Amino acid sequence: MSYTHIRWDISEDRRTEYAISSKTSQLARKTADAVAAKAEAVELSPRYAPEADMKQLKRLSVKTLSLFSGGGGLDLGFDRAGFTHYASYEILKFAGETLRSNRPKWKVFSGENGDVTRQDWKSLLGTVDMVHGGPPCQPFSIAGRRMGKNDARDMFPEFVRCVDEIRPKAFMAENVPGFLSAKFSAYRKGLFTELAKYYEITTFVVSSDEFGVPQARKRAICIGVRRDLGKKFDHVTIRKASDKRGVQSALGLSLTSKDGPAPTLRSTLTGPRQTTSIANSTASVVRWKEYGIWPHGISPNATVARSFPTKDGTYRMCVEECQIIQGFPLSWEFYGAVYQRLGMIGNSVCPPVAYALAKALRDQVFND
Repeated sequence: MSYTHIRWDISEDRRTEYAISSKTSQLARKTADAVAAKAEAVELSPRYAPEADMKQLKRLSVKTLSLFSGGGGLDLGFDRAGFTHYASYEILKFAGETLRSNRPKWKVFSGENGDVTRQDWKSLLGTVDMVHGGPPCQPFSIAGRRMGKNDARDMFPEFVRCVDEIRPKAFMAENVPGFLSAKFSAYRKGLFTELAKYYEITTFVVSSDEFGVPQARKRAICIGVRRDLGKKFDHVTIRKASDKRGVQSALGLSLTSKDGPAPTLRSTLTGPRQTTSIANSTASVVRWKEYGIWPHGISPNATVARSFPTKDGTYRMCVEECQIIQGFPLSWEFYGAVYQRLGMIGNSVCPPVAYALAKALRDQVFND
């Protein structure tokens, strides 16, 4: 398995314009780095601690297998909900390093060893109770070409193969809401027809701001419960937060009079450039600026961010602030270049959302 690069279809003049802009930004960043090196370290003072919304629950003997693990959003949520981690599979080496560094005792397979297309899962039959994962979303995202099964990055069939070979008690797959759109109804039918003989499958959409995360991020969830268990999953009863959290409040800021959940963070692992912008649309840029925040050129840390003024005087964020917006505790460290760290964050399921789903599965399915 590999990630296929799709060339950006723009004019040469526009390509040259972006190249000049990139070089200008690089020079500005170097200047900021030099200033930061002489400055006193800046400490963050967030008012949102995601771990407070994910109370560590008593450990269950239920073993989970994680596919397309990325930066560990699902893995962390299930871990805090008391599930026992069996193994994680992730093709990106820096993501594997992130998982191993945060949980040294976990079994993590990355690089070629984390390529799910090369695995024979049959040996795990009777060992793994729960399979979860977020197959690449680009084939179904409105931000892409929506090629579905014709996109080389479509890994949903591999997720289904794993479930079919292991036959766990339950499974959960996550993707963009576009996966559940009418455009892909025939695709979903073909994908799940065989599994539906053995699993009661429920699909629905969740929004992270309903779980205390300071970000409006919608995701499609597919949960299957093995029919012989005689149980069904009811997503309507999932416990949600009573109030929505604003991004300024979460970060401990008071920049403008307007506050609310942040726009969906963009994954910087997709697209033609190694960007450090988290804005996924023109509309999101407008919303960020309404909050007084600059969504481009995210800095590696708070000290560099304060040494690097933005073009319009808005607030420049650092990587750690983005992980707070995504619902990751600051104790969870991401490894790699800035764009890689941001990519893992923006590509992850928000841990508090994963925790709520895992807790609901614990209460409804694994409650014996």
